[in-house]
Amino acid sequence: MSEPLRLDMTPLPDLAATAGRAGPVRTRMPVYVDLLPPCNNACPAGENIQEWLRLVKAGSDQAAWRELTRNNPFPAIHGRVCYHPCETACNRVELDGAVSIHSVERYLGDKAIEQGWRFQRARPGTGRRVLVVGAGPSGLSAAYQLAMLGHAVEIRDASESPGGMMRYGIPEYRLPRAVLDAEIARLVELGVRIVPGHRVTDLLAEQAQGGFDAVFVAIGAHLSKRVDIPTRDASRIVDAVGFLRDVASGGRPMIGRRVAVYGGGNTAMDAARVARRLGAEESIVVYRRTAEQMPAHASERSEAMAEGVTMNWLRTISSFDDAAMTVEIMELDDAGRAVGTGRFETLAADTVILALGQEADSAFLQAIPGMRFDRDVLQVDPRTLMTDVPGIFAGGDAVPSERTVTVGVGHGKRAARTIDAWLDRRPPVERPKHELAGFDRLNLWYFGDNRRTTQPELDPANRVTDFDEIHGGLDEAQAHVEAARCLSCGNCFECDGCLGSCPEDAVVKLGKGFRYRFDYARCTGCATCYEQCPVHAIEMIPEPT
Repeated sequence: MSEPLRLDMTPLPDLAATAGRAGPVRTRMPVYVDLLPPCNNACPAGENIQEWLRLVKAGSDQAAWRELTRNNPFPAIHGRVCYHPCETACNRVELDGAVSIHSVERYLGDKAIEQGWRFQRARPGTGRRVLVVGAGPSGLSAAYQLAMLGHAVEIRDASESPGGMMRYGIPEYRLPRAVLDAEIARLVELGVRIVPGHRVTDLLAEQAQGGFDAVFVAIGAHLSKRVDIPTRDASRIVDAVGFLRDVASGGRPMIGRRVAVYGGGNTAMDAARVARRLGAEESIVVYRRTAEQMPAHASERSEAMAEGVTMNWLRTISSFDDAAMTVEIMELDDAGRAVGTGRFETLAADTVILALGQEADSAFLQAIPGMRFDRDVLQVDPRTLMTDVPGIFAGGDAVPSERTVTVGVGHGKRAARTIDAWLDRRPPVERPKHELAGFDRLNLWYFGDNRRTTQPELDPANRVTDFDEIHGGLDEAQAHVEAARCLSCGNCFECDGCLGSCPEDAVVKLGKGFRYRFDYARCTGCATCYEQCPVHAIEMIPEPT
């Protein structure tokens, strides 16, 4: 005979095998806790993702935007170009798909541009001046945070327009320039001075002449790595960074009908996709390892292939002549390394684009006594981002790190806060992280099915005719629905579960936004509140002796 269906979600104790949950003397007590959500933990920019999602869910979009931009001033940009490691970490991926955090972030960023929302300086001017070298994501982020802290900031950049690789490396079909310009313009309105077309060659002299109290070096990796490929026409071999920069600046280089891109990173994918938009009928990626070893993000690779880009794995270019290239077929050895086989084949190509990685142009820093380098990479204190030269800090592509927009923005924020502390002669504040709220800590009975919202996108067959943006944004209703999918891992969202489940009325509701407290004079330590809490915002601890 089957057991009857139980509707009570709180299990009863097995008194034959365990002690009672309550007794004349309480041995344990509940406490409210705040754990670290996996999304927050995974964000390189340090955003409080869970909190701004909560505010969107509550219909407070501007408050959500202000919370988001405390840590990252570029939500419209990041909602488009960040590879969202927060979504990979999201606990909801175990249910029905991760929360589409990047699309809600983009919604807030786009709405802020449409509504004309502006930053509000956090504190008055300090009278101190900071020089930022480089107007890429890291330099712009640092400038924003320093300006919000009251410092006067000047950015000097070698390019004609600010944005760094966001402008000159990321194609417009991923990041429209109007969006980039709008979010940078807010920094100028905040008081940040940007000096374009100014290449810094003597940093110490410029610091002294400008009366700057500190410096943040945020030069990008704009120099392409080269490889010698035997050829009779070197003009048909171009580097990917220069190629993308030319196109981003309005150029339309003649590349022919058949283009080969040598490399396997995200820059290679961008170059191959841009080539298709410039009229290349064949765009081939040649990569010396396997698809699984390819450093390009899976989404970049799949979108490139959807647009007609062909992948040639386990191939390396040996020579290039007369619209044809000779490639050697590779294979993996026992250690998983690609090695040559001595077998060759010929592929047609009018142009070869080299996308073999980038380096930072840090030569001007190597004349400064005390600076340490590992090839082009400047060595810094990983906690403070200060170099061995007091008062000179560095971040982004110039230091050891993953070279992405979001990592650069995170570096800029961290450097700004340590620069502020250094200028005030106080130690940087260490912010210890809470314990992580893993999936196994959640009580899933509370959450129903709610599938992930899909962003609209252009048909792949029509994308390659121009540089129109591929992905569309969410409307207001969709963004609010998507934000509501957040599980609020590890943090109370006032569901009233503890209030309703307590048999002793020991839970006291403090009013909207103020959560609850326990009346320990009534509490018996039965743990009913703890066992039903959907997000593990309650922990049971031993009764103090």
